[in-house]
Amino acid sequence: MVHANPLVAAIGKPPEDFTRRDLLKLIARKGIRSIHFRYPAIDGKLKELKLPVNDLTDAEAVLAEGERVDGSSLFKGMVDAGRSDMYVVPMYRTAFLHPFVPDCLVLLCRFIDQNGRLAALTPDNVLSRAEEALKADSGLSMLALGELEFYAVYPDAEDLYPGTPQAFYHESSPWVKLGDLSEEILRAAASICGGVKYCHSEVGYIGASAGDLPQIRGKRMSQYELEFLPAPPLEMAGRLLTAKWLIRNFAARRGILVTFAPKLSLGDAGSGLHIHTELVRGGRNALVDAKGSLTPAAFGLIGGLLRHAGSLTAFGNTCAASYLRLVPHQEAPVRVCWSAANRSALVRVPLGWRGIDNLASRVNPRQRPDFRGAMFGQTVELRSPDGSADVYLLLAGLAVAIREGLADPKSSRRLVDRCNVATNIFTNPKALSRLEALPRSCWESAQSLERQRGVYESRGVFPPEVVDFCLKRLAAEKDQGLARSLARQSQAGRAAALRKVMFSSLHCM
Repeated sequence: MVHANPLVAAIGKPPEDFTRRDLLKLIARKGIRSIHFRYPAIDGKLKELKLPVNDLTDAEAVLAEGERVDGSSLFKGMVDAGRSDMYVVPMYRTAFLHPFVPDCLVLLCRFIDQNGRLAALTPDNVLSRAEEALKADSGLSMLALGELEFYAVYPDAEDLYPGTPQAFYHESSPWVKLGDLSEEILRAAASICGGVKYCHSEVGYIGASAGDLPQIRGKRMSQYELEFLPAPPLEMAGRLLTAKWLIRNFAARRGILVTFAPKLSLGDAGSGLHIHTELVRGGRNALVDAKGSLTPAAFGLIGGLLRHAGSLTAFGNTCAASYLRLVPHQEAPVRVCWSAANRSALVRVPLGWRGIDNLASRVNPRQRPDFRGAMFGQTVELRSPDGSADVYLLLAGLAVAIREGLADPKSSRRLVDRCNVATNIFTNPKALSRLEALPRSCWESAQSLERQRGVYESRGVFPPEVVDFCLKRLAAEKDQGLARSLARQSQAGRAAALRKVMFSSLHCM
């Protein structure tokens, strides 16, 4: 069986069909000596619990029942220490062989509470409820994909082929210096996370940095992107967090720092985490009709994202540096609008193979136009989130916003018509003035979430404690009035203060 995941060939089944018996046979056949459980915590990173394989009976018990963890430590400030015990229970379909530890099997887990129910406050279960509510109300299933952008920071050695700032998009060697690292990341992510679309160098290239931190000072920075194929949101969240873990580890083993920070230099591209969404009914894309035109479901989706754009930044842009990325002329959104092509728009409907197929036959004359496979489905892209995003809660928030947009199609269509832009809004003052601004700080983002918290808490999707935590996290950035404070400083003082804000998010999420 040809598949990027080597366990598929070893077990002879696709991941969604893996059973405990399959994994036990694999453990015996490959001599697996340890099992690692991984799960998301409040800081947005994957945590781990290492379990030895004492014997197959012990391994079966762990795979069947999971293990206990301290929820008050994993979710400090949200889970009370008096009722903190919970279980982490493995999802068999996520199994993979550890790329850095021989004879080790890794599985992602879900959280279950003391009563055997999915734990209400954990991010995986918030997302699960959001998915279920969307499908129950609309009959549509949501798929999502993430574009994971990051910078690699490496020594400023003598460079025969230096890069060009703001012009590194899809660059190749010898200008790209870490092509072998990105190839490692691509292959590992494909085999471990699954559903990888591609990896490439991105726009950003920063020459010898004058950063204050020793990890940054005097080093070059090259930007890359790893993009996934659409998957159910819960799976996509796990893939994104696992990919971040992989990328950081592959780079660290070479002595290279990787950062998902939203902004590292004011004049250079920031790192986003653009999220594409797709709606499916009966296995078919519901965003376009047979003629390739956008459907009412597409307009409902777009309208929902536009209406909740401000509050969604509370999940997708969680640090002060996030709002240094959301500035004009950097292919980053600053106003609530949508477009079919404009990359500075908040919501974008990208090119989607609508009404065309068999393109290879047009450049290969001897090839018959006989491809009948599944085409890439049309998606809608949200361009505001960045590397500080709380991935599970962001995807849950998107599901809520989409559900609301679909529930009120007339209002959504009016909003879609009013917020459509076809040109660069920064060269059109009239268009710019009619569009609502995105939050400019964590403080403004928290205000937006407070105003709309009832939408997220409806149907029990977001517990109030989770919303309260998000508000406190934003408040902790203390960036209210930051712009005014910076304006009062000298040029040198302002530059130093901005670097401090940017580099404080070096290891975000």
